[in-house]
Amino acid sequence: MNGAEVIVKCLEKENTKVIFGYSGVAIDPFWNKMTESRIKRVLVRTEQNAAHLASGYARISGGVGVCAVTSGPGATNLITGIATAYADSIPMVAITGQVNSDMIGSDVFQEADITGAVESFVKYSYLVRDVEDLPRIIKEAFYIAGTGRRGPVLIDIPFDVQNAEFPGKFSYPESISMRSYKPTVKGNVAQIKKVIKEVENAKRPIICAGGGVHLSQAVAEIRKFAELNSVPVVSTMMGIGVMPSDHPLYFGMVGNNGQPFANRAMNESDLLLMVGARVADRAVNRPDLITENKVMVHIDVDPAEIGKNVGPTIPLVGDIKHIFQDFLEQDDHADDHSDWLETLNSYKKEMASGRTPYDGDWVEPKDFMEKLSAVVKDDAIYVADVGQNQMWSCAYYKVKDGRFLTSGGMGTMGYSIPAAMGAKLADSGKQVLAVTGDGAFQMSMMELATMRQYGVNIKIIVMKNGFLGMVREHQHYAYDDNYSMVELKGDPDLSLIAAAYGMEYMKVTGEDDITAKLKQFFSDDQAGIMEVRVNPMELVKY
Repeated sequence: MNGAEVIVKCLEKENTKVIFGYSGVAIDPFWNKMTESRIKRVLVRTEQNAAHLASGYARISGGVGVCAVTSGPGATNLITGIATAYADSIPMVAITGQVNSDMIGSDVFQEADITGAVESFVKYSYLVRDVEDLPRIIKEAFYIAGTGRRGPVLIDIPFDVQNAEFPGKFSYPESISMRSYKPTVKGNVAQIKKVIKEVENAKRPIICAGGGVHLSQAVAEIRKFAELNSVPVVSTMMGIGVMPSDHPLYFGMVGNNGQPFANRAMNESDLLLMVGARVADRAVNRPDLITENKVMVHIDVDPAEIGKNVGPTIPLVGDIKHIFQDFLEQDDHADDHSDWLETLNSYKKEMASGRTPYDGDWVEPKDFMEKLSAVVKDDAIYVADVGQNQMWSCAYYKVKDGRFLTSGGMGTMGYSIPAAMGAKLADSGKQVLAVTGDGAFQMSMMELATMRQYGVNIKIIVMKNGFLGMVREHQHYAYDDNYSMVELKGDPDLSLIAAAYGMEYMKVTGEDDITAKLKQFFSDDQAGIMEVRVNPMELVKY
């Protein structure tokens, strides 16, 4: 066996089903040996999207996404995808080829210090120097990526290490023990009892659910706890879907772009359970306000996040699923917070957003999202891109029993199409749709070829307004409509793009029967593009 074959055997031992990537000479020994493996290989059209596909795959499969690219520009192109995964704590192992070990540091062709370049965006990184270290390193990489606060791990493997003969008989470690890395799983018993007591005493409790709830696969436990104790729930952007959108205990997304009544609910609570959320600026732009006149409990698997942006009254470190299982075991009676819920429902009614006046030429975003919600399957996987389409999706799309994915922490345009493809490959039986703006669409439209090559049939909805809408909206408010570098002139004809890749195409304007067109668009399982014409001057309003 050579090093490349060892890598493949290790990935098989980790039960890797799919690997996303791009070839190149420095990673070719690995790809050559991959032809002998049962692992599915998916060739993307640009390296960044290999990470986005791995991200979507990981988020739906519940496992670790894997991608592999070559050295130099291949590796540097991957960085944005790695950073996107890191910001949202998505478990991923990224493998990069590297020049020969004896040439590292000499600026040879396609050499890049990728371990140094990604230092700020990975949980850990390895530069493999000895072929004998490969089984241990790969075992550690998967363990680090998929435990504790999840995230990406990079393994940089020189060309000569991939070709080197592996001495002795191959064996893969059955377990891993790292003195420097021991994530906490079980919550502190005394702290758990304190939290239960606070819930019993609270008059206005609230749960703010973050993306960590999904990562911990703790959705069922959170819902059961909230329902048992009549505790209302709000979410960060990454926590959308923890509660169904129409659940009587759910009051929307918080933050700068959240629902006003959700922010008001969190601010007026006397007990705030912040669960699996970083308390970052997008969700909480004034941390001092959410701690006023209330008990704050911060529950997170990463101790570094607790107290980083706001000091909690009760810190609780551990895996969310385990902690809420403990809550449910020890909390043996239901609490009544009906008065508090009545107050929040009145806020929700008073502060509900209006609609843009109807214009026959343009589709009203809120109306479209509500009609889209009614047509797609209850367990659909919805992947929103970044921009105005993301804000409309967060506010108005109704999640039922499905999932809502997006790029939260990094806000990476072009995420939705490749991430939706990864999600579809993780669960081919699910209806998967990517919703994007025309700017973000053009950042990843090359992956339509990947969709066609591998038969990854997702539905793509393009909210087309001819602008980088979210930036234009900022310039509308900040610079009195002095627009610069935001108008997308020269956009492609989406009907021709769809035809070029053998996809269905449909166009929707304000004059159409939108529900009928949506039903037609989602009536089959074929790949398709729906162009939705939105007023270029449309704003995000709540």
